Amino acid sequence: MVKTSVARDEKRKTLPNETVVVSMEHVNKWFGEFHVLRDINLHVVRGERIVVCGPSGSGKSTLIRCLNRLEKHQDGDINVHGIELNNDVKNIDEIRREVGMVFQHFNLFPHLSILENCMLAPIWVRKTPRAEAEEIAMHFLTRVKIPEQASKYPGQLSGGQQQRVAIARALCMQPQLMLFDEPTSALDPEMIKEVLDTMVELADDGMTMICVTHEMGFARRVADRVIFMDEGQIVEQNKPEAFFNNPQSDRTKLFLSQILGH
Repeated sequence: MVKTSVARDEKRKTLPNETVVVSMEHVNKWFGEFHVLRDINLHVVRGERIVVCGPSGSGKSTLIRCLNRLEKHQDGDINVHGIELNNDVKNIDEIRREVGMVFQHFNLFPHLSILENCMLAPIWVRKTPRAEAEEIAMHFLTRVKIPEQASKYPGQLSGGQQQRVAIARALCMQPQLMLFDEPTSALDPEMIKEVLDTMVELADDGMTMICVTHEMGFARRVADRVIFMDEGQIVEQNKPEAFFNNPQSDRTKLFLSQILGH
C-alpha cells in the first residue's frame, strides 16, 4: 500500500463524487489567425471517463493541452479542481500537480533508469523523501506490470513498455485527473493492446480520464461519454452506445463510417 505524507494529504483537495473536476466555458483559442478551439463548453465530473475523437486537426489535442496550460487559451474560462487556469503561476503549478498526462511519444528521460524516471517528479515537485518515492514508483510499475524493468533504461524497452512506464510515471504523482493524448498512435499494432489494457484497468479503478484516441473499441469498453470534434468545435457527445449506434450529426456519421470501415 502506498503511503502519502500527512502534509500532502492535508493540502490536497478531497472531491465528492459529483464534483466537477474540469469546467470549460466558452473557451476559444487561436494559432495566429487559425481558430483552433471554437466556443468549447465541457464539464467533467469526478470518476468520469471521456473519450475525445475526431479527424486530424479538429482541435482534440489542443483541448486537453489547454487543461494543464501546455497551450494557452485566449478567451473563455477554464477551471480544474475548482482552480481557475489563468496567468497566475501558482494556479498553474497547483493544477499541474494534480493532473497527469501521457503523450503520443513517451517523453522519458533517456539517461535515467525506469525507476529514476518515475521517482523524479515526486521528489522534486511533491518533496517526497527518496525512500518513499522509490516505494511509490515500484508500486505503480507493478501496477502496469513491468516492475522487473525498473533498473533498465528507456532505450532497452519496447514502445509498449515505454508507454506503460510513462503511465506509471504520471501515476506516481497520484493525480486526480489523467489526460491521454493519442497514447497508442506511435505504437506498433501488437503493442497497442498492452497499453490499452493498462488504461482499461485505470478506468475500472475509477480514475477520472480524458482520452484523445482513435481506438473506438476502447471508447466502447471504457467511456462514460464520447465527444466528437471537428473544425475546433464539439459537434456531438453522447454515451458510447448511442454515439456509435445512433449518431445525430451527418459529420459524425461520416467520421464513424470511415474509422469503423463501413
